[in-house]
Amino acid sequence: MGRLATALSGLRSALGAVSYPLVMPSADEARKVGAALLSQLDDYLLPRLARLDAPLLVVVGGSTGAGKSTLVNSLVQAPVSTAGVLRPTTRSPVLVANPSDLNWFGRGGLLPGLVRTGEQSTDPNALQVVGAPSIGPGVALLDAPDIDSVVDHNRKLAAQLLAAADLWLFVTTAARYADAVPWELLTTARLRGTVIALVLDRVPVDAAAEVAAHLGEMLTARDLGSAPLFVIPETPLGGNGLLPEAAVGPMRQWFSQLSADANARAAVVRQTLDGALGALAPALHGLAEAADEQMRTAQTLDERVEAAYRNARRTTEEGLQDGRLLRGEVLARWQEFIGTGEFLRSLESRVGHLRDRLVAAISGRPAPGRNLQVAMESQLVTLLRGVAADAAEQAYAAWQSHPAGAALLEPGLQKASDNLPQLADRLVRDWQQWVLDVVRREAADKRTVARGAAYAVNGVGLAVMIAVFTTTAFIPTGLEVAAGAGSAVAAQKVLEAVFGDQAIRTLATRARTELLARVDDLLAAEAARFTERTATVRLEAEPGALLRRVGAEVEAARKELALTGSGQ
Repeated sequence: MGRLATALSGLRSALGAVSYPLVMPSADEARKVGAALLSQLDDYLLPRLARLDAPLLVVVGGSTGAGKSTLVNSLVQAPVSTAGVLRPTTRSPVLVANPSDLNWFGRGGLLPGLVRTGEQSTDPNALQVVGAPSIGPGVALLDAPDIDSVVDHNRKLAAQLLAAADLWLFVTTAARYADAVPWELLTTARLRGTVIALVLDRVPVDAAAEVAAHLGEMLTARDLGSAPLFVIPETPLGGNGLLPEAAVGPMRQWFSQLSADANARAAVVRQTLDGALGALAPALHGLAEAADEQMRTAQTLDERVEAAYRNARRTTEEGLQDGRLLRGEVLARWQEFIGTGEFLRSLESRVGHLRDRLVAAISGRPAPGRNLQVAMESQLVTLLRGVAADAAEQAYAAWQSHPAGAALLEPGLQKASDNLPQLADRLVRDWQQWVLDVVRREAADKRTVARGAAYAVNGVGLAVMIAVFTTTAFIPTGLEVAAGAGSAVAAQKVLEAVFGDQAIRTLATRARTELLARVDDLLAAEAARFTERTATVRLEAEPGALLRRVGAEVEAARKELALTGSGQ
């Protein structure tokens, strides 16, 4: 029994860990089933497994006006449960037991979520516990709310109580025994393996045989033919509001026999408990399927977001390769920085004097260097803001076309985050500083650059940044030619003169890689505004597999325990 208790505890933890947050057709039902299983574990399975010898709980259920409360009062020969013509009459459940059994039901082992009280109550979360010597020890009756009550809480409570029953005493009438709702619950009880007895109430005397025969046929057709059936004829109540003894005598005798026969009670308990445990497997299979569907949907939504931001990254990379960033202000400021005309023409013939010219250009024109840095920053920030805005629109549209995604959206997601401009500014400035720091470290052993001090380092750093705005191999493309290929060549020559050909390529590649890595982080943060909304699903490690595993453990432990002797 210890193995089964451990498996049930594991199942309870698993049910509490798995949620169904995405709006999907299967999610609502899965949440209801999951909540019902948790309630049954707490209300019945765990406490009943811990005490198989506890009194037998008979839950009296049925439709509105079926006469449940009157029946309970008549069986215990006392007005313990309110009965009347107003509906719904039973607002909170009433449990009646022999005084010797009150300790078991009074301490809350069974149905722990209901507050115990010894008085009549209209609190729907209360359980009135009444001692009645007229009911034998070992058996308790619980008068439940109507299964078809107009009050939603009453219907839910009725289902909860029926799931906690060792035996259902189902009450219906000659006028309503064919209604759909009772039969749905009876079918559920049969599938769950619950022991059932039926009461056919208010049967006209002249139609008793016919109605009872028809009900018997319906029971047999639904594999419930072995359920005890008690027929109560239509009869006036006594002055105390109770049914005459002749009407309830056979039922009272049946309960007396159960009270006197511990083995019979144990058989009922074990059959219902085993049936409830056996019904967990198909229920958990359905929950696992729903959890798998949540995971697949979350992955689909995440993939749509990732595709949008991959496009943004690709556009950024292309912008660093096709020369578009060399146009306009950047080109003008670069030419202003290094000097036009004679300086550019002299690069090829007098590379040996390049360092001196670079230092002189920087020392003589500090402002153009700053202007160039600002122009490059502006171009990059503009590019990043554009790709982030496009990605947000694409991701939003992709989610909007999916029901689960649409339910997660809010208007702010349709554009980039409000602080994106500031983040992009900081990204570019930090990257520019990183380039200058790398140049400074690389140039530490080069005495020719060291003589130029900060001016030479700054100039080389700016040239590296310009080189990043072109193809990795510094091969001018058609677009680069249009943007001023001479400037790209000039950047290459500057770097070659100071560091050497291979070092230049390595340095430019490192700078481009670093820039794209920072862009990746920026775009990942933007994408996370979407994907954090599916994180609840993704954080659950294979919830479907978890439910299947704990379900298999419960089933194996159930078969090993063999409550009904068969182990099946």
